Amino acid sequence: MSNNKFCKPLKFKTVEELQKKIDDYFYSCDEESEPITITGLALALDTTRETLCDYEEKDAYSDTIKKAKLRVQHAYEKRLVKRGNGGDIFALKNFGWKDKSEVDNTLNIKSAFVEFNDGTSEGYDTDKVQTSAN
Repeated sequence: MSNNKFCKPLKFKTVEELQKKIDDYFYSCDEESEPITITGLALALDTTRETLCDYEEKDAYSDTIKKAKLRVQHAYEKRLVKRGNGGDIFALKNFGWKDKSEVDNTLNIKSAFVEFNDGTSEGYDTDKVQTSAN
């Protein structure tokens, strides 16, 4: 039994046919001042986002789909720079982009004491204690 996702016939018989449909979508968005989106691309191709991902895994179609997705990402980036919209950030995260922040978990401690049950205590003089973020 094969693990091939493409058991059914391909919607687009050639890369050129797929590229023409993709180009038509981008052109229509430019002409109508419509935003370029992955969902819009899938609808224009009369398919689903999942099917686009399936085509991306097929060697002959992979570069075509990757370039189309890059163009969609580029459109989101341009809108983000222009408007600073959270929706554009969300969309870019769906392309694998990440928000990154770094946390310094170093505590400065002058001294620490441990008190035992028998009433005795022990002191430690420490300049820094490194904690783990994990």
